[in-house]
Amino acid sequence: MILFHFCWDLKTFGFMEYSLKDPFWVSFRYIILTLFLSAVGWSSYIATASKQPFNRFIFNQSKIGLAALLISMGSYLAMPNQWIFFGILHFIFLSSLITKPLSAYPIVSCSIGTFIVFATYALPIETDAFRHWLSAELGAPKHTLDYISPLPWIGVVLIGPILGYLKLEQKELPMWMSVKPITFIGRYALPVYLIHQLVLYPLVASIDYLVH
Repeated sequence: MILFHFCWDLKTFGFMEYSLKDPFWVSFRYIILTLFLSAVGWSSYIATASKQPFNRFIFNQSKIGLAALLISMGSYLAMPNQWIFFGILHFIFLSSLITKPLSAYPIVSCSIGTFIVFATYALPIETDAFRHWLSAELGAPKHTLDYISPLPWIGVVLIGPILGYLKLEQKELPMWMSVKPITFIGRYALPVYLIHQLVLYPLVASIDYLVH
């Protein structure tokens, strides 16, 4: 996600030229979302299996909800015609509520998730219907800086618990592979997500100013 946004910043200031509709960037975005959202279901299973107190879940949801609200408010002030009304954090907040009761049943959750993903692409389902409804009924902008469609991505979240059930997080990695930086970013994923563009965008803007 950091790399994706960094490239977006470079594109904004003319250091790169590409279209987000190009197959590479479409695939890159799909990989990022798959990793992000499967991890939501995965961590939900681990929390449930370790008997994490429910108030901890409420606390985490509150942080995500507040962060999503701040993203909406900040983007509205910066770009009122493209403000983020249902981005990645909004989706994670909603999908966590849906996944929580199913995380104790990973096989069932995975089956439902797989069906949703398969049905989304196999059947003539309008994946932007929710977005159109928000625009038509609630006045959300037709163009937004970030939008996550409930379909098929809720299916990816529901597949996540099976990864915890299979205990993939306990697999040993090769000795040469250092995971400390990735572990740090994962441990503080929310603040890193909220702060990274506040660092990258001014950095690229400063370079653009110095160059030009």
